[in-house]
Amino acid sequence: MAEENKVTLHGLWASPFVKRVELALKVKGIPYDYVEEDLKNKSPLLLKYNPVHKKVPVLVHNGTPICESLVILEYIDETWTDVGPRLLPQDPYKRAQVRFWSSFLQQQLLHTLFAVIKSDGEAQENAVKELFEKLKVLEEGIKSFADGISVIDHENVGLLDIVLLSMFGPYKVQEQVIGFKVIDPEKFPLLFSWLSALLELPVVKEGLPPHEKLVGFLKYIRQNALNSAAV
Repeated sequence: MAEENKVTLHGLWASPFVKRVELALKVKGIPYDYVEEDLKNKSPLLLKYNPVHKKVPVLVHNGTPICESLVILEYIDETWTDVGPRLLPQDPYKRAQVRFWSSFLQQQLLHTLFAVIKSDGEAQENAVKELFEKLKVLEEGIKSFADGISVIDHENVGLLDIVLLSMFGPYKVQEQVIGFKVIDPEKFPLLFSWLSALLELPVVKEGLPPHEKLVGFLKYIRQNALNSAAV
């Protein structure tokens, strides 16, 4: 790749936010270098590139850093317009809808999903109830996208697909750690079908973290949270 168009991604293998940027780059066919960060011992480059939040992901394009995953996804789409599929629709209303539901996934569902993973007993029961309520809202909301998700291939993967995958792509890992179904095909048939179709894409399969390694990581997060709550 030409030096004047160099792309480097600073990330963490288990981060859903990093995974969505990786997937966007791969879907668009953009070559990039990857730097694995240790968030317990942050590199000078990470602190330099993201002095505000000091976290990953950070995309560095021609020496200029871009932070925050959703911002990075839009930057990728607006910068590389001539390669791969467009991640956001051209129609302003459809683009607004994609942004709305992507924000809902990130701000509402992700928080609740981690609340389920990090709790047990009554607190977990309440978090599960809240998670299912929000998944039902999403199930109803994405009916307006039904035509767009009826046929899914590498050429029409978009921003909302990528955000969904980054959160629930490893749903089997999540279910193994917490012990019950998250993406239940009976409760959420459209969401289950959408996610299943996306997970069959080769570009998605090759980017998923190793199952057992991610199980161990989530169990570690869960146990730490439970130990902290018990103190």
